[in-house]
Amino acid sequence: MSTSVIHKEPSKLMVLAAFIALYLIWGSTYLGIRIGIQTIPPFFLVGTRFLVAGVILFVWCLFKGEKAPSFKIFSTIGVGGILMLFMGNGAVSWAEQYLPSGIAAIIVATVPLWFVLLDKSQWKFYFSNKIIIIGFLVGFAGVLLLFAGKGSTNFLEDKMKLISFFVLITGTVAWATGSLYSKYKKVDASVTMKAAVQMLVAGIVSVLAGLVEGEQNRLLINHISWQSINALLYLIVMGSLVGYMSYIWLLSVRPASMVGTYAYVNPLVAVFLGWMLAKEQITIQQVIALVVILTGVLLVNFAPEPKKAIIARKEKSLA
Repeated sequence: MSTSVIHKEPSKLMVLAAFIALYLIWGSTYLGIRIGIQTIPPFFLVGTRFLVAGVILFVWCLFKGEKAPSFKIFSTIGVGGILMLFMGNGAVSWAEQYLPSGIAAIIVATVPLWFVLLDKSQWKFYFSNKIIIIGFLVGFAGVLLLFAGKGSTNFLEDKMKLISFFVLITGTVAWATGSLYSKYKKVDASVTMKAAVQMLVAGIVSVLAGLVEGEQNRLLINHISWQSINALLYLIVMGSLVGYMSYIWLLSVRPASMVGTYAYVNPLVAVFLGWMLAKEQITIQQVIALVVILTGVLLVNFAPEPKKAIIARKEKSLA
């Protein structure tokens, strides 16, 4: 009986709160990044964000009595941090030098598609569930409709925008790969410690990348605006500590493709905030496209799990 208590399902309220953090908070970080990189170079912004958040979480773990992971475990966890935070989030921060925050969020909306293609262990479930397939198709159709709007960026007429597009696609693949790696690579560490190590490693690698890129020559301390500082603080507290912790936890209790649906809702938030606060263009067609995207998210999230899978999961928890 005690075993069943240990393996009980997480509360629906906790799951809902975590999804809200991913959908709304992470959607707002695109605008935060745009404001931050106005006076702070992108890799230094990413590096500072994750180093500070990582140190806070790491110290918190030690304060609670957790042991610092061995070098082997630290390295194993760090791989996920490089893929997700340095390559994934770093790609967004770099690309927003040339693309509107809303457009960047739309490109990142391809993340759930990569989950389905890369998560081989779940192929049988994904490709046998018609509702999930329809949800992905509807969500992707909304993304295509959004790109077809008059206010969309024409990538073919601007070299740096085209390069930014491919950088973002590479970043989304890296994010999905790192997420699956973190989900299936078992290590002896708590969720909080994993997040702390991933942030620390990503922060260090980002700073090194900034030095290689020569960002130190563009970092003028006296010219850093308070808007960029406030944006950085928001990214550290809400984007990293609250949002990323919610993401890592959800990966441990829900299918990766379901967790990845945040990428469909984020454009809704990012485009709206970009229009309202950063004066980015938004059209009626874009609004319609965002409604279609949200419909796709709901279809994926409420897709029923096959009875056989439910029975198998319960038997495993009681074993």
